[in-house]
Amino acid sequence: MRIPMTEYLIIDLDTERWVCRICSQDLGDARGNYKEATLVYDRDPREIHQPIIDPERYEYTFSPDPGYCRILEYYCPGCATQIETEYLPPGHPPTVDMVWDIDALRAQWQARGTDPMTVVTYGPGEDVQRHTAHTHG
Repeated sequence: MRIPMTEYLIIDLDTERWVCRICSQDLGDARGNYKEATLVYDRDPREIHQPIIDPERYEYTFSPDPGYCRILEYYCPGCATQIETEYLPPGHPPTVDMVWDIDALRAQWQARGTDPMTVVTYGPGEDVQRHTAHTHG
């Protein structure tokens, strides 16, 4: 059973693996951090947020200082879809942005008796169905 988790990530509960939603590339253990299996582009923040004032004349230009900030872009190694972006101080490891109880997730979807790929879908060419039952358990 495959569970859509984000626009570009699925958890395959049968194999307990992260999977790219675009190309089905395996992105590692679903009990771990999918970012470890991605291609990472460590961007100079000045490429994204260009200086507003002349950097030749002013020390502070409203552009992030690469000595204090970096931008990490995470890409699927199979199809090059950008999966995530985060701003971090230099030297900081990638954040773990999702930790799931895989056993509880499996039990929850088995109890529902529905296919998550038909209930939770979106994107070009996909039918959109809203799951309206909201519970915490």
